[in-house]
Amino acid sequence: MAINLCESFRAMFYTPFYLPFSLGTYEAEGVDVTLSTSPSLDTVAEQLRDGIADVYWGGPMRIMVMRDKNREPEILGFSEAITRDPFFLIGKAPNPDFDLKDLLDVRFASVSEVPTPWMCLQEDLRRADIDPATLDREPGRTMPENVDALAAGEADVIQLFQPYAEQVLASNAGSIWYAQASRGYCTYTTLYATKDMIAAQPDALHRMTRAMYRCQKWLHSVKPEEIASAVAEFFPDISPDILSSAAKRYIDLGVWGKDPHLPRAGFERLRDSLVSGGLINHRPEFEHCVHNTFADAVILEDPRAA
Repeated sequence: MAINLCESFRAMFYTPFYLPFSLGTYEAEGVDVTLSTSPSLDTVAEQLRDGIADVYWGGPMRIMVMRDKNREPEILGFSEAITRDPFFLIGKAPNPDFDLKDLLDVRFASVSEVPTPWMCLQEDLRRADIDPATLDREPGRTMPENVDALAAGEADVIQLFQPYAEQVLASNAGSIWYAQASRGYCTYTTLYATKDMIAAQPDALHRMTRAMYRCQKWLHSVKPEEIASAVAEFFPDISPDILSSAAKRYIDLGVWGKDPHLPRAGFERLRDSLVSGGLINHRPEFEHCVHNTFADAVILEDPRAA
């Protein structure tokens, strides 16, 4: 059976999910996987149920939102790849002694494309005894619009992921104030599928997870330039230097996990953020949203790197 794997959207922090295609580990593991892009992130559950997609990658955020709406654990995450937050706060002027309280005195533009970056940041603020509602925050701009706003002096600090962050740094248009990865484990992206798919195709999903693990081993054993080269076909408009710098920064920050096991600590940190931010109303249990069977099995098998 060919597995239709659907990406949420194109982003460099998803590099571990592109590597099985560029390095050929799906083929080497004997599983036929095709890549498509989501027609709508609002209907992920329906796409998986209807067979439009067999497997998705995306945040456990979506698993928790689906469960919050439906009260049924029909979607499970089974192979984590992004284990820390890939977003940055970029300020117009350098701020090497950044403290979260500094955000009270600036015009801040958060990400509009997806809710998770702000959900996680507002939880950071709450834990620092700062009311997120007291920020002078512009929530409506896209990341490219945020970059333009920073350059035009319409924002003092903006929220970005790679390669936007690296492009701003390379042009000397801003400085990193805060790498959100520094909070520690906060599971950002995993492969996920329905319970029915997991029960029906355990061998194929085991092989997918094994292919992912081999790429994770490779990712942490090579130079950033090799990572950039491996994913260049997915980012034809981004220069190799920017891709290399972005890869190095993500490696140094521990954004990309070293194995596919989805840790409880990362799940619960994300869950706390979604609850405090009001995105979900109920606190789903880790066991109801995560299926680590494939991940734990391939870790024990210890396959060679890609």
